[in-house]
Amino acid sequence: MNKKALLKISNLAKSYGSVVALRDANFEVLPGEIHALLGANGAGKSTLVKILTGVISSDQGVIEVNGTPVKFTSPDNARKGGVAPVFQDPALIPDISIQRNLHLTGTNKNRFLKEIAQMGLTVDLNKLASEIELPLLRMIDLARALSHDPDLLILDEITAALPVDMAQKVISIMGQYKAQGKSVIFISHRLAEIEEICDRATVLRDGINVDTFDAAAGSEERIVASMLGDKNVSAKEHNQRSNKSENDILLKVEGLAGGKHLKSVSFEIHKGEVLGVAALEGQGQDLLFEILAGESKPSDGKIFINNNEVHFNHPDDAIKYGISYVPGDRKTALMPQRSIRENLALTRFRGLRNWGKINFRDEDSKVDGAIESLEIDTRAKSQVKRLSGGNQQKVTIGRWVTTGFDLLLCFDPTRGIDVGTKAQIYALIEKFANEGMAVLLFTSELREIQLACDRAIVLYEGKVQADLEYDNCDEASLLNAAHGLVGA
Repeated sequence: MNKKALLKISNLAKSYGSVVALRDANFEVLPGEIHALLGANGAGKSTLVKILTGVISSDQGVIEVNGTPVKFTSPDNARKGGVAPVFQDPALIPDISIQRNLHLTGTNKNRFLKEIAQMGLTVDLNKLASEIELPLLRMIDLARALSHDPDLLILDEITAALPVDMAQKVISIMGQYKAQGKSVIFISHRLAEIEEICDRATVLRDGINVDTFDAAAGSEERIVASMLGDKNVSAKEHNQRSNKSENDILLKVEGLAGGKHLKSVSFEIHKGEVLGVAALEGQGQDLLFEILAGESKPSDGKIFINNNEVHFNHPDDAIKYGISYVPGDRKTALMPQRSIRENLALTRFRGLRNWGKINFRDEDSKVDGAIESLEIDTRAKSQVKRLSGGNQQKVTIGRWVTTGFDLLLCFDPTRGIDVGTKAQIYALIEKFANEGMAVLLFTSELREIQLACDRAIVLYEGKVQADLEYDNCDEASLLNAAHGLVGA
């Protein structure tokens, strides 16, 4: 393959004080190529993308586009240079309309609407970005990027926030883009996607590229080995806990309904059980978790805790009954400007009736225990926003480890997280269950159900379409139920 590189990156480096984000990164993307950029959380992927698109500047290194050195000073500058990103988090201002967001980036409205229509989606341009659900925001971001007709499209964890059907749309769009002779840098922790769509893959570890290879079927083991190096820890098969039917029912839900999508959901979860929830986008799963966490009120139905009916008017009501919530968007759960220690200790103050001196010895013991059990990287300890996505997610879970709970609601907790951190979170969830706590786990990655859960319910059109025991929770069965093809 003697094609001239569309993009060539040489000796790129970036540090934030003592934290080295990129050490010496080198790789290239060929014309008409879908190139996977892989690595564990904190390997430097997002930093490289931000440098490449002008969000931040590098400390050293050279970027060449079509053989010409470039130094983009902003995402707009990068778009004009033929490079359009879709960042890991939606790059839309939440308090203004979609139309105004398009105007700020110089996006042609008609071209944008054409791209959205080709995706089979519709968007109200007058809606505020904050009023639109995350999956649709990601597709809006993609359509906006495509509207600029870039030579190189950069997709940073776009499928991590998408249900299976929308993720397949993105993969189809990538294939069409490649057929036009254009290129894509694709960042994903879903290894099956890499094998399905990518031509080559480059793996970053500790800020340097350690391997580049053809992303053919069967390369999953090589990807994991390159990403983790000596820390090669793969997720083991889940060992189902026995005698769960003899456990007391912790949570029982009858006919829960609310909003447009949640029609009538009934299920129960036992102490010491991990119950998975699978669903395509818009089947009511987000509202189900919000109702159980006390963040929204149902229009109908009943909730029972330990066989007693309960009513939640506020998240604090749910917490008092031992229910803790890890939301899908970790940024809403964290104080980004504050330290790891402050974020972990935050929930310890919810039950205080009398203000007084803080028992720092007890607090330090609990916080240090959470850091150790979750293996949180504390190099950037002064501000949690400086942590990798995986470590931020560990902090959102770890704060409940410091206070304790009976039921943990986890909404897509491994979204955008590398395989090593996923394995740690699976192990932590199993540890909770083995200690008698219950976990309700929604995941947009169906293969996780058999890695972390005892059984699963599948939501379709706001109802439980199927209640599947562990042996029946393979991806095909879950996907069929998610499309309404099998009965409960």
